[in-house]
Amino acid sequence: MHNVFAKALKTFHRGQKGITGLETAIILIAFVTVASVLAYSVLSAGIFSSERGKETVYAGLEQAQSSMQVRGSVYALSTDNTNVSTIEFTLASVLGDEGVDMTDTSGGNNNVVINYSDQNVSEQNITWTKTLLGTERGGADILDPDEAMLITVTVPGTATLNAYGTFTLQIIPTKGAAITIQRSLPASILPVVDLH
Repeated sequence: MHNVFAKALKTFHRGQKGITGLETAIILIAFVTVASVLAYSVLSAGIFSSERGKETVYAGLEQAQSSMQVRGSVYALSTDNTNVSTIEFTLASVLGDEGVDMTDTSGGNNNVVINYSDQNVSEQNITWTKTLLGTERGGADILDPDEAMLITVTVPGTATLNAYGTFTLQIIPTKGAAITIQRSLPASILPVVDLH
């Protein structure tokens, strides 16, 4: 019985030796195709995400490169030894790469806006002036790397800033991070008060 079964099996598979190799080749080609499509998808996603990461890093660097910082003390100036009339401080670039445009356009200092607030008053885009300190490198209205500008802010007429008063100045350039200066005044107001 066993011999009969073996003989029938031999006649059944006779002439089909090449079919098995062809099926294996088709399966192998299918696996290679699927693997290459998957690899392409993974590589495309990786390249896309790394490009997005690079754009984010460059945008952050651009913000930091054009930022400013307060260098030194902030001074409160008084003409009557009672109320502060002006505030002075020095601005400089944070990184030595790109300048900050401080151009006075149409008399409104639109490229850099300074806002004032205290306990009673909040004023937007107050009056201020700039004086370049040191040697001019790129232009009188550009705060270049290795330059400093003395900023003189006029306290708004609606504000009364005197002893024990607290004020906040927010300096907002058109490009870069904003700077916030918050200081408190001492008990006695002199013509020049150092608000370290």
